[in-house]
This record gives sequence, C-alpha cells and structure tokens, in this order.
Amino acid sequence: MGRLKIYKDNYTEATAVSNIFIDEYMKDANDAQLKIYLYLIRMMNANLPTSISDIADKFNHTEKDVLRALKYWEKQRLLTLEFDDSKSLIGIHLLDLNKSDSPAMDKPFTPVVTLMASPAVPETAVRPQTEADNPYAKPAYTLDQLKKFKSSEETSQLLFIVEQYIGRTLSPSEIKTIFFLQDKLGFSMDLIDHLVQYCVERGKKDFRYIEKVAVSWAQAGVTTPKDAEKYAYKYDKVVYGIMQALGKTSAPTKKEVEYINRWTRDFGYEMDVIDAACERTVLCTDKHRFEYADRILTSWYQANVHHKSDIARADELFRRNKAASQRPAASNTNKFNQFKQNHYDFDALEKELLRN
Repeated sequence: MGRLKIYKDNYTEATAVSNIFIDEYMKDANDAQLKIYLYLIRMMNANLPTSISDIADKFNHTEKDVLRALKYWEKQRLLTLEFDDSKSLIGIHLLDLNKSDSPAMDKPFTPVVTLMASPAVPETAVRPQTEADNPYAKPAYTLDQLKKFKSSEETSQLLFIVEQYIGRTLSPSEIKTIFFLQDKLGFSMDLIDHLVQYCVERGKKDFRYIEKVAVSWAQAGVTTPKDAEKYAYKYDKVVYGIMQALGKTSAPTKKEVEYINRWTRDFGYEMDVIDAACERTVLCTDKHRFEYADRILTSWYQANVHHKSDIARADELFRRNKAASQRPAASNTNKFNQFKQNHYDFDALEKELLRN
C-alpha cells in the first residue's frame, strides 16, 4: 500500500509537545507520568489555573501519585521542583527540550500559569530558572574557549578515544559537552573516558543521555572511575534489584558483580527468572546466597530453562531424576553389582559446600 497523508480539520486548540519528549522520554514513562506531564503542559499553554488536587481528581489519582510523577520528571530533568523549609511544594519549573545543542536544563519555559493552592499543597508557582539557580547548566562557550580546549594534546587524545567509542566524528555541540564535563563538572580525562564507555556499553550514544548521567554523577560527588563504578552498581536497576532480592543492602563486591553478569549476560536471564532463584535461595540459606543462587541458575541453564514458565518443567525433571537415583537397583548376576552401591544425598552435599 502507498503512503498515507494525515490531515486534521482544526489547527486551533492544540498543545505543542516537543519531538524530543516523544523520541527520548515517552517510551520509558508510565501512564500516570505521561498524563500528568502532558496535562501540565496543556494547562500552561492555555494559561489556565490548576492545582495538585485538581490534577489528582482529573485522573483519579491521589495527590501523592501526582507528586511522585512530578518527581519522576524532575529526575528526568524535564522540570524542577522547589520546596520550602517545611518540605512543601512551592514551585514547578518546566524546562525547554527544544534547544538542539544543549540538554533540557539549559532553557526554561516562560511561565504562563500559576497553579492554585490546594488544602494539602501550598500555592505553587511556575517561574523561569536562571543559570544561577542551576549550578549544572552548560554555559554558552565561545569559539575561542573551544579552540583553546581542543588545542591541548591531552584533549585531542580524549576526543579521539570518545570518537572511537561513539563510532563517528563528534559534532561541535558534542565537543561542547565534553568541554562542559571538564570545565563545569570538574571531570578528569579518565572519568570522562569511563563515563562515555559506561554509556556506550549500555547502548546509549546520545550526548543528552551522556550529559544526564554526568550530572547525576557530579551531584552524587563522583570524582573518579572507581567512585563511578560504586555509584553505578548502587543505582543500576538490575544490580539493585538482585541485591535487594538476596537481602543485600551494601554495594556489590567484584565477585558478586561477576555472578550478576553471568546470570544476565552469559545466561541471558530476565529478572523474573533471577527473582525466582533468589526467592528460593533466601528461603533455604542465610549464608553464601550468591553461590547458592548461582547453583540454581546454572542448573536451570543446563536444563534449558529460558523463561519463568520453564521452571516447573525443570523441577519435575529434577524430582524424577532424584527418585530414579534413589530407587534400589535390580539384582542380577553381574559381579560388579555385588558391591554395595553408594547413594549420595546431593542436598546434604550442597549444604556442606555452603557451610565452608
């Protein structure tokens, strides 16, 4: 079939949504987060009053749901929230995504609406955010500053390495971002190298994403690649989820990370399968939980378990094999069967291993 042209009758009463939002942010947001962000843009563009309670009523959410959604978008750097000393919300700052050579924080929307106060939330105003308000905003570098930055031999080597990671020549705006990481965030060359490699390994080559990660590291006080590894492990969703499932509250050790990589990368398991193994582990032992979970997941992998639905089949196969191994052997005249047969308790052996 040929291509279709899409028309609409009325070009009025419309709310403009940034293409960057659709391309980069919409896919990861849940239903409530999308509704609340789009509704907030709509109310601002139409210069209509609203409040946290109004938004909650409109979408049948609680006010806490609305605040959680706002905090999600703040984490994504699409807006910022301002709180007073009593931790009540007093300001929302929507940020512009349409500036092509800088991240979302660079340019705020012009305020067009004031949110009405609700009984539970004080009056909330929307106002612009200046660079002074945001210590992590990228400055507007001059050509002379960039030329001086690029003239350094160390910088040239770094840019070459980054281009190898990205797989293409860097654009001027991307070079500005590298300069920003060194100049404003104070990142060393080694940390910038580690940052770009970290993002590329996760399939992220977009410099808006790289800059967001860099700012989050700067806010967390990350100054070295070692700091970055600890921070990444702590906040990586998969690593954090597995650590939590095994009852661990500290950052993972190098050996524990090796186990996690083995389960997720080598075995290719999704979190539902790993969670099932962790649940069994926690019920069976208080010690050596990573080793115990690894034995379970390895046995599942060897039994061709690919999805959670395959686990029941593997359990049944294990029970049959165990029953067969414990069944007395049929007597015959074979002289080798005249010796007493050994029957090992594999569960006991496993427990003994974990106690060592």
